[in-house]
Amino acid sequence: MVRSIAVTVVAMWVLWSAPRAGAYEEMAVVNGGTIAGTVTITGGKPIPKGFNLITFPDPVYCGRISTGTGWRILEEFTVSKDGGLKDVVVMLADVKRGKPFAFTPPTIEARDCRFLPFVTVVRDDHDVKVVNMDPVMHDIQAYETSHLGPRVLFNVPLPMNPHHPKSGVGAEYHKHIPGEPMIQKVRMTRDRRIFVMQCGFHAYMESWGLAIEHPYYAITGPDGSFSLAEVPPGDYVLTAWHPQTGPMLQQNITVKAGETATASFEFKAPMGRRSAHEIVENPHFGLEALGRSIEIRPTLELQRP
Repeated sequence: MVRSIAVTVVAMWVLWSAPRAGAYEEMAVVNGGTIAGTVTITGGKPIPKGFNLITFPDPVYCGRISTGTGWRILEEFTVSKDGGLKDVVVMLADVKRGKPFAFTPPTIEARDCRFLPFVTVVRDDHDVKVVNMDPVMHDIQAYETSHLGPRVLFNVPLPMNPHHPKSGVGAEYHKHIPGEPMIQKVRMTRDRRIFVMQCGFHAYMESWGLAIEHPYYAITGPDGSFSLAEVPPGDYVLTAWHPQTGPMLQQNITVKAGETATASFEFKAPMGRRSAHEIVENPHFGLEALGRSIEIRPTLELQRP
C-alpha cells in the first residue's frame, strides 16, 4: 500500500523533463559574473497533506510533530512572510564549460520521522547517504522519474542505532543517535532527472532531489534567495524547480564579465485538494479506533493546517 502511494506521488510530477546538457568541461573562470535573485510563490500557502498517525507505525514517537489531534502534516512549502519560497533548485540548463565541479554526495537524515533536507541535489552514478537518527525503524523507497514515468532505484531498510532503548520509546524520548549509514548509488536512466525518497513505514516522510551535471546550481534559502557565482560570460537559460509546483520555470539571462545579473521567478501555488491525503475529522479514524488508550501529543512541534 505504501509503495503504491509512493508511485502515485511520483507520477504527479511527470509533466516535465529538463534537457540534459552535453559533457561538462572544467576550466579556470577569469572575471566571471554572478546571477542572483529570489524565488517567490503567490496565492497563499497550499493546503498541506495530512496523514492520520494511527494508520502508521510509531504514532506516539512520530506524533512529537503533529496537530495534537492525531494527524501528521507533510510540510512541502516553506514560505517567508513576503512570499519567498524555500527549497527551490535554481540552475543553468545549458552551461557547457565553467569552474571545477567538486560534488559532495548528499546526506539525508531521518530525524523525528521526517527526511532532512526536504530538497537536495543528486548526481548520476554517485552515492546518496541516508542515516537514521530516530529510535524507530525506517524503510527507504527511492524512485527516479520524468515525463517517461517512474522507476525504482532502490528499496532497503534503514535500521536504528542499537543504543536506542528497545521499548518504551514515546514522545518524551529526545535522543538522536546515528544508525549505520545506508549508502546507495543513484543511476538515472533515459533522461530522468527527478529523485524522490519515501519511508515505506511512514508515508509522510519524503525527500526530493534533482539530478545535476555541473556546479551552477543553488537551493533557495528561507527567504527564497539564490546566487550563482563564477559564471563564464555568455547567454544562458536559467531554470527553477520545486517538487510540488508542477512544471519547472525558465528564462533567458545574459551574464557579463565581472557583473551581477538579476533574475526572479514566481510560482503559482497549487490550489484545492492536491492528493488523497487530507485532514478529515472522522470518528472511524480517531484514537478510539485503536480500542485502547493512547496519547499522541506534539512535544517537539505543533503543526497547524
